[in-house]
Amino acid sequence: MTSRPQIVGFLRRDLPASFVVFLVAVPLSLGLAVASGAPVVAGLIGCIVGGVVAGALGGSPLTVSGPTAGLTIILASTVQNYGWRATCAITFMAGLVQLALGFGRVARTALAVSPAVVQGMLAGVTVVLILAQIHIVLGGSPQHSALANIRELPGQLAGHHSHAVLIGLLTIAVLLAWGRLPVPWRGVAGTVARRIPAPLPAIVAAAVTAWALNLDVPRVELPGSLLEGWQPPVMPSGPVPEIAGVVIAIAVLAGVETLLTSVSMDRMRPDGVPRADLDRELAGQGAANTVSGLLGGLPVAGVVIRSTANVNAGARTRYSTVMHGLWVLLLALVCGPLIEQVPLSALAALLVAMGVRLLDNARVRDLRNHGEASVYFITLGGVVAFGLGEGVLLGIGVTAWMALRRLTRLSVDVEEADGRWHVMVSGSLTFLGVPRLIGMLRRVPAGSAVDLDLNVDFMDHAAFEAVHDWRMTHERQGGEVDIDEIHETWYERRVTGDMTPTRKSFPPVRWWAPWANRWRRSENPELDAPEVSASALLLAGVREYHGQMVPLVRPIMAELAFKQTPEHLFITCVDSRVVPNIITASGPGDLFIVRNVGNLVPRHGSRVSDDSLAAALEYATNVLDVKTITVCGHSNCGAMAGVLAGGAEIDHLPGLSRWLKHANHSLARFLDSEPGAEPPLSRLCQINVRQQLDNLLTYPWLRNRVEAGKLELVGLYLDLETAKVHILDRPAGSFVPVPDEAPDELPDLPTVS
Repeated sequence: MTSRPQIVGFLRRDLPASFVVFLVAVPLSLGLAVASGAPVVAGLIGCIVGGVVAGALGGSPLTVSGPTAGLTIILASTVQNYGWRATCAITFMAGLVQLALGFGRVARTALAVSPAVVQGMLAGVTVVLILAQIHIVLGGSPQHSALANIRELPGQLAGHHSHAVLIGLLTIAVLLAWGRLPVPWRGVAGTVARRIPAPLPAIVAAAVTAWALNLDVPRVELPGSLLEGWQPPVMPSGPVPEIAGVVIAIAVLAGVETLLTSVSMDRMRPDGVPRADLDRELAGQGAANTVSGLLGGLPVAGVVIRSTANVNAGARTRYSTVMHGLWVLLLALVCGPLIEQVPLSALAALLVAMGVRLLDNARVRDLRNHGEASVYFITLGGVVAFGLGEGVLLGIGVTAWMALRRLTRLSVDVEEADGRWHVMVSGSLTFLGVPRLIGMLRRVPAGSAVDLDLNVDFMDHAAFEAVHDWRMTHERQGGEVDIDEIHETWYERRVTGDMTPTRKSFPPVRWWAPWANRWRRSENPELDAPEVSASALLLAGVREYHGQMVPLVRPIMAELAFKQTPEHLFITCVDSRVVPNIITASGPGDLFIVRNVGNLVPRHGSRVSDDSLAAALEYATNVLDVKTITVCGHSNCGAMAGVLAGGAEIDHLPGLSRWLKHANHSLARFLDSEPGAEPPLSRLCQINVRQQLDNLLTYPWLRNRVEAGKLELVGLYLDLETAKVHILDRPAGSFVPVPDEAPDELPDLPTVS
């Protein structure tokens, strides 16, 4: 039964949002029907079915489905080759394919297609659509291909134009100017005027102008009723493999566009809106396409423009999507004569303007940061020059070639220092890189001592055999080969054929890390001089980072450059011996870290306020939507030692003294506890972690998230002497060691109740 808050939320958010989406969807659906060569009413039917059926059955509450520009090319070709009724049958069969894929739970597999290929395909379709619609805006007719449209465009621009040009230019002018016009009204009227999307006033202005001036321009033609003259779909005639290819192409293209839209909406969803169920969303799209095909509508898919408008208008539930379809149904039943006043050139101009906006440079910049801009442009060019299928296959081929190239990227450095030869092998070592590796190893003189660093993420059997044979040959000639310690164990297991599971695999220890293997500083003896300043050592470390680490972390840093998506907020001490990324084996983008003296969390409303940590809590939970907050203490904490000593040692440090007052609750809890086997300082450090977890729950909004199951609170304790991490067992009230071996089934982390 619907509750009162749900009804209020629907009236305040979803109902107005549905009307905004309706205003965006109607003109675009009409224009896409005209561009596809289908009956105009097919666009309205597809819009209605996409809203009601896909909205009600789909798995993404904020995704709005309907006719999409991404299917325009293949749909126009299908209508031309098989006829409209056969195209409806193909849409119906594509829906059945999507239903099967949805029930088969393969939605995530569809996302394996490179985004560069998908974005390039959509951009290519957009360019083809723009080239065709420009001819209609200029009063002519589009040609059979994009290249033909390009060849005919100069003559169309120079030729005689009808009133259609005036209507098209007026439509584009209103579209461009609508968001910049000042709103003369205040209050409700001004709010409504600001929320009206630009396509509606543009189409209204074009229709009113054409009617007022009695211009002779082609207009929309609708049947007397929505399903007047409806006839059931007929099976297309032609080779079965060819028809099956069209069915699968429509199903896959519509499915991929839907899934990408749903993933995009997940990133935009407000708090309280559940994540999309992609398999259910794909099945819902299949149900919508079967219904649309039966009723004579266009195939539908999730559409980014309408979905974004839905979210920006304040929608929170699927009711907005369903209602937008009902609004379109009401319009088709009541306002048919008004729709027939819309000039076709106005719809064409709307599609041109929409297409130009879809060619977003931000996407190209994002792909360029990942080194995939070439795939985007090659796919775009292939779609424009050869066709949709050929362009997509070309893009997939380029993507596969680039993936293979990256897989075989190998770096081999050989140098001699202090009588020893150093060989650094980085990247992926496969049979394709063996010739280069052996060529570099031959530079090492026979009988010499060699340090071999296999800093590789993958090594196939052929490469292993090549390295092993070279090592055996070199040692038989009197040489010495020293493989770094961690890879030595792995290497010997490969030699002996020992395939038993290892207790745990560790990442390689980098000899150039300033905190590891410090005895190898002799490679930079000048840094050991006593007169070397601390800043010089720091800059030396930066230079090592630039030379060694940057090539390794650049790909992930480029991906994180414009957005961070951590799932953990990690609160720990400023102590230099505690390195969160090391003790959690995490890297860039994994942890949102807050460090302060004593890993303290000031209680909500405390007299000594601290907005810095409250701001971090609010940002991490409300903006980054972290799933876990961890408080990590450690042994021999100087802050807790000061608290235990009563603060006498820090009276001359007023800022630190005021800050450590936040630990008074921890001290009181320590004094009330029973003495244990641990030293008093260690016991206080552990009690302090438990107290800070309780302090987190004094923030009402944070406690609500914990009680709703949206957030976990975890306590950790680092024993510096053993370098071991312990986790808080909340029911027992004590810390237990984190097991070295993962159990077969990972238990839930002990959390604060």
